Amino acid sequence: MNRRDFLKSTGLFAAGIGTAGLNGCATTGAGGGKDWFEISLAEWSLHVAIRDKKTMTNLDFPKVARRDFAIGAVEYVNQLFMDKAKDQKYLNTLKDICDGEGVKSILIMCDREGNLGDPDNAKRKLAVENHHKWADAAKFLGCHSIRVNAATGNQGSYEEQQKRAADGLSSLSDYCTPLNLNVIVENHGGLSSNGAWLAGVMKLAGRETIGTLPDFGNFVIDRKTGEEYDRYKGTEELMPFAKGVSAKAHEFDEQGNETSTDYLRIMKIVKEAGYRGHVGVEFEGGKMDEYAGIRLTKALLEKVRAKLA
Repeated sequence: MNRRDFLKSTGLFAAGIGTAGLNGCATTGAGGGKDWFEISLAEWSLHVAIRDKKTMTNLDFPKVARRDFAIGAVEYVNQLFMDKAKDQKYLNTLKDICDGEGVKSILIMCDREGNLGDPDNAKRKLAVENHHKWADAAKFLGCHSIRVNAATGNQGSYEEQQKRAADGLSSLSDYCTPLNLNVIVENHGGLSSNGAWLAGVMKLAGRETIGTLPDFGNFVIDRKTGEEYDRYKGTEELMPFAKGVSAKAHEFDEQGNETSTDYLRIMKIVKEAGYRGHVGVEFEGGKMDEYAGIRLTKALLEKVRAKLA
């Protein structure tokens, strides 16, 4: 019996926990002595401070995660160290800092490298190749995945755009799989924020090393019109393929609850899907300090985690 057959026979495959998930994403459930998910910190939560450069840099990120928030796992954003993907001295320094702080690198979120579902074959191939350097950096840092976008240029039918996205993701996975890296897609605007569409892309790709990174707050399909996909339905559709989860937060009420997302409801969906990996704090609010927003998001996740344990 191979591993795929084993996963199917035990029900883990149906729950979305593939080979790579067992190798890199999964954690022991509450009954095994650990919390059913661990908390990581998405670097976008600190993008204002990092882009300011006077407050902190990408090299400070692991230190801040550990020392200021007691978080031992980080998710990088390539936009915040865009020119360093091939800088081995820089990557050595970053890895040494993580090791010194006891911080685990989980993934790199990759943007601005072209459309993996581009209708132009040459541009799609170039977009795939542009991601290679980030895959190499992620491998060196010890990540389990690179997060990419399933952008298609909004050209072609619903089904045609699915096929092109699946093709680009599969081509990138050909490069990443030997590195023991997953290629995971976030709902990140356009058709990718349509849960049914992106789940269909996952089925077309049909690989255990291609998955999703459901983001609670990124289900806006069209920012101009305000068209939004139901976040609970979308999360439920994407969780069978999830190898990461992004706990997006913008604002909080006086009780510490996120005002746009019912965290208890949505994290119940996450748990019932069988997910046992990291959940990333990703604060994106503009009305409060980033540090305060991170602390509130983390506290809310801890409260919900205890209720659902």
